Amino acid sequence: MNAPRILIFDSGTGGLTVASCVRTQLPNADLIYAADNAGFPYGVWKEDALVARILHVIGTLIEKTKPDVVLIACNTASTLAMVALREKFSVPFVGTVPAIKPAAAQTKSNVIGVLATPGTVSREYTRTLIHTYAFHCEVILHGAKRLAEIAERKLMGQAPDLEELRQEVTPVFRTRGGKKTDVVVLGCTHYPLLIEEMKLVAPWEVDYLDPAPAIARRVADVLSTLRLAGPDEAVPKANTLLLTSSNDSAKKSLIAYTNRGFSAHEFVDLPV
Repeated sequence: MNAPRILIFDSGTGGLTVASCVRTQLPNADLIYAADNAGFPYGVWKEDALVARILHVIGTLIEKTKPDVVLIACNTASTLAMVALREKFSVPFVGTVPAIKPAAAQTKSNVIGVLATPGTVSREYTRTLIHTYAFHCEVILHGAKRLAEIAERKLMGQAPDLEELRQEVTPVFRTRGGKKTDVVVLGCTHYPLLIEEMKLVAPWEVDYLDPAPAIARRVADVLSTLRLAGPDEAVPKANTLLLTSSNDSAKKSLIAYTNRGFSAHEFVDLPV
């Protein structure tokens, strides 16, 4: 039987947290990871420009990798561009959105924190998730401006500054009506890389909701419905990393991807 070919896409290293779960769920799959490091961070982009950027990059990557499924392992890209991606390309997509529905089911205090990028926090998609699934809860949204970059630096070997981290995460720790936040949604795939450090700086203990295992199960469900394409020698080999820039920062970060199982790399020339 042909091995499924999965293209995993993120703006940076955050999607590696999802890739790890996909490996566990689908150990025989051929994974190709693509990071739009030329466009990182996505949080500073205007929405229209970012949608155009994502469509351009994903289109180039689909042509190059011929995947059976594309996993958008990025909350910003998923909440902003998923409709446009599905309209433009015929390949199946699996997205990543804030885990508000499971958080609302899990909370006992009905006070939920959502850590995400400023763009994801402000997006109507996120508000709709809250209104649909967490209408009975107090939801504390916080657009963390630096968390993704702190996670990127950690993977490159730089220990997080705990005081900087404290300032980024404590806004979601709130008391409402005598009850405290008891679940924190990690609304960016970078954030699970920092869970242990978050526990050190948090005002009190909470459950951190990492959506990666559920996303991996969804990828498996989608693949189970497909007739898989045969092998294509023209596509990159399994466990190849694709980067949209060969700048010095990218070269320094290669070891982070290698340590997460992506042993070969190629640069796809897609400047901003």
